[in-house]
Amino acid sequence: MAVQTRPLPGRERRERRVHGERGERRPSRLRPERHLLPYLFIAPFFVVFGVFGLYPLLQTFWVSLHDWDRLAGQGRWVGLDNFTRLLDDSDFYTATFNTLSIFVLSTVPQLLAALGLAWLLDRHLRARSVWRALVLVPQYVSVVAVALVFSQLFGRDFGIVNWALEGIGVIDDPVDWTAETWSSHLAISFMVMWRWTGYNALIFLAAMQAVPRDLYESAQIDGASRFLTFRKVTLPAIRPTIVFTVVISTIGGLQLFAEPFLFDQQGNAEGGAEHQFQTLTLMLYKYGFINNDAGYASAVSWVLFLVIAVVAAVNFLLARRAERS
Repeated sequence: MAVQTRPLPGRERRERRVHGERGERRPSRLRPERHLLPYLFIAPFFVVFGVFGLYPLLQTFWVSLHDWDRLAGQGRWVGLDNFTRLLDDSDFYTATFNTLSIFVLSTVPQLLAALGLAWLLDRHLRARSVWRALVLVPQYVSVVAVALVFSQLFGRDFGIVNWALEGIGVIDDPVDWTAETWSSHLAISFMVMWRWTGYNALIFLAAMQAVPRDLYESAQIDGASRFLTFRKVTLPAIRPTIVFTVVISTIGGLQLFAEPFLFDQQGNAEGGAEHQFQTLTLMLYKYGFINNDAGYASAVSWVLFLVIAVVAAVNFLLARRAERS
């Protein structure tokens, strides 16, 4: 008697086709272009980084190993002599102290003020869009104009700052803000704070607006005050943004050039008569573009790169540890 076989249903036929007659799954084979497609999307970034980031970094290190004149070109091989000379240079330690001092005086108050300003702008205010646009006004103004205005504000004889401090009895005699270390650092820090506080405030504001409003409503129902809500709800929610701004502000704060350069009335990148506000970038500019000693300037730039990397890494680790705790 002949055995009749019924046709397999459509789903069973597909499974047989995929798994084979023995029920074993055939290995899936992706087309090669599917493997390469993600790399093609991210390749432009690495190409641009290699041309404008990695290559200049390596080339600068190569120049630092030579007695290299900026106009005459490559000289003899000196190895690490430029770095040894840098570590024996007292001006290098002065510039490093000035860089770190101005960075701390400008960045820490700036981020705290930006955080408070963002908290105020996040509330229901009249003409909120206008206020949010006004905080970016310092970004519209050229840094040269900012430096010129603040140089007049902190002028010794006719500056408004001295006039106001004398009026309220804080000082008896006018302060020469460019003559002393503490005064010049304070004046330059005010310049930096005025320019970048509004920018960071808008970054914090964008993060605050992404916080779910249900959390605020729950805090209000529990009777939490505004300050307690800000500390227990807002700050933990925007912590990744705070870490980002801290790292970016660290990188920018350790590379200050325009503000201290324009604050110097002589304009010779010396940072005052006794280098009281000469930063590492000013020192790099002095040796690289005034003295034309490209080898020594490259050594300064590499040390500055290492300082920025170490400080940024420490800030990142401290922020991550605070986030975990």
